[in-house]
Amino acid sequence: MTSKQIILVTLVVAFAVYSALVYTAQPNLTQERPLSVSAAHGQRLYQEYNCVACHQFYGLGGYMGPDLTNVISRKGDAYARAFISSGSLRMPNFDLNEAEVGSLVDFLEFVDGSGQYPAESHEIYWSGAYVESDS
Repeated sequence: MTSKQIILVTLVVAFAVYSALVYTAQPNLTQERPLSVSAAHGQRLYQEYNCVACHQFYGLGGYMGPDLTNVISRKGDAYARAFISSGSLRMPNFDLNEAEVGSLVDFLEFVDGSGQYPAESHEIYWSGAYVESDS
């Protein structure tokens, strides 16, 4: 085996091990705040209807719709229910029943309680990292 082949094999193995560690280790975000049965159903609906194609949580996701991280605390659950139930010009009406709409709202409430986006007071460093300031 040549040195180039050894380097290639080493890089492939390192990549595989790294990928396995990164993508199999999932943080237990629900340990402190368990996800209710209704919110878990809402999470499945969010995934099933591919809401992330248009919406974001913490700025990650699609860009056609708004970031939903704090939609409940900023606009209220009635606002979220109205859009989920009826759709809008840009958002399709998925013809969800009341239980499904309630589950999605419960999921959005769970996400809303996980933090605030964007951070209101922060310093941005040259590297792109930011640290929340006390003010």
